[in-house]
Amino acid sequence: MRALVHGLAITGAATVRALQRRGHEVVVTDDRIDDAKRATATGLGVAVSAPPDGDARADWIGGFDLFLPAPGVPEGHPLVLAAHSAGVDVQTEIELAYRWEQDRAGGPRPILAVTGTDGKTSTTELTVAILRAAGVCTEALGNTDVPLLDAIDDDRYDAFVVECTSFRLAFTERFRADAAVWLNVAPDHLNWHASMDTYEAAKARIFSQQRPDDVAIGFVTDEVVMRHLAAAPGRHRTFGRDGADYHVADGWLVGPGGRIADTSVMRRRLPHDLTNALAASALVIETGLATPHAIGKALATFEAPEHRLEPVVEVDGVTWYNDSKATTPHAASAAIRAFDSLVLIAGGSRKGVALTPMAAEPHRVRAVVAIGEAAPDVHDAFDQVSRVVDATSMPEAVAAAAALARPGDAVVLSPGCASFDWYANYLERGTVFKQLVHDHFTRERP
Repeated sequence: MRALVHGLAITGAATVRALQRRGHEVVVTDDRIDDAKRATATGLGVAVSAPPDGDARADWIGGFDLFLPAPGVPEGHPLVLAAHSAGVDVQTEIELAYRWEQDRAGGPRPILAVTGTDGKTSTTELTVAILRAAGVCTEALGNTDVPLLDAIDDDRYDAFVVECTSFRLAFTERFRADAAVWLNVAPDHLNWHASMDTYEAAKARIFSQQRPDDVAIGFVTDEVVMRHLAAAPGRHRTFGRDGADYHVADGWLVGPGGRIADTSVMRRRLPHDLTNALAASALVIETGLATPHAIGKALATFEAPEHRLEPVVEVDGVTWYNDSKATTPHAASAAIRAFDSLVLIAGGSRKGVALTPMAAEPHRVRAVVAIGEAAPDVHDAFDQVSRVVDATSMPEAVAAAAALARPGDAVVLSPGCASFDWYANYLERGTVFKQLVHDHFTRERP
């Protein structure tokens, strides 16, 4: 097979390695080639080049059997469109990995999949923690540091937990999970998808490609998720704090079989922590991979991943939180609902979605610090309901938030936007924010 891999970051490099291990011919291209990518290509024993432009592109891409775009390559990219026009098979790494896993000697291993606009990483990592507590060897895969293509060649793994972004699901045709959970859906990544319709359609593939003996799990209060769940070919289960198969009652996580775990053992019990725990519980119980005992054991020690409503410091009755991973208004809204009174730091790189949902509960937001290129959008969302001040840098934002905060408040960096105007990614943004908060109070209190 002659394969074209476009985009040479973590997933692209893993894809090249996997194809090489199986003896396929690989050509690598990228839109932005720098020294790091040249070094990666050299280490893989391949060359990396820019793809052809214009009319030459169509004839050139027709010479490949398979086209594998990296997750960051949008569905409207010229190479994607050219591949579709030329009839070249377009796959993501989870699709290719799934196909190869089905041919594994001894049979394929169970796959648990998680998608949603927000909460994917936390739910994925909690599911992994539960399975490990049950003695199952597994890993958080997909939209993580370990692509599924790398994991399927490791015989140590008993099962896979795959964080499925819309990017990875968009070009799948066969990929399916023994149990799949869809957490929620809200406008996002409209700079990658052609429309909200194609974004939703990509997410829906996590259910639509399942078999009747698989299980599809949906968030009971999300109308879009529930509409797709109703059409899913697998067994249907729901989760949510109330009125669902997996719910909370009398301080317990409860499933169809009864009580699962006492929520008091959880290190953090914000509303979305509870729903994430219910989703993870449904995944492992419905597949028979873990028991309530393992769930309780994992919940007692599990800490939410960094940059997700992460406590930073408490000073003079004000608690500071780093929620840099909240790159959508939907995620930021979840953070806002967790507090009675907060000073919100919001804004960043625009992604083509409105920020107005963040102002749905204005009684919780006493003041807002607007940052980044989306600062005007923050004003549009909050000017009529909260005090809004501007900051032209993160140090300025921290100082402004400190001046606005009062005892009993939370100061929360929950941007509702991507980070690319000021930072390389949300990780850098959150790390810088935490350091600046500590520095601010060190200067204030020598």
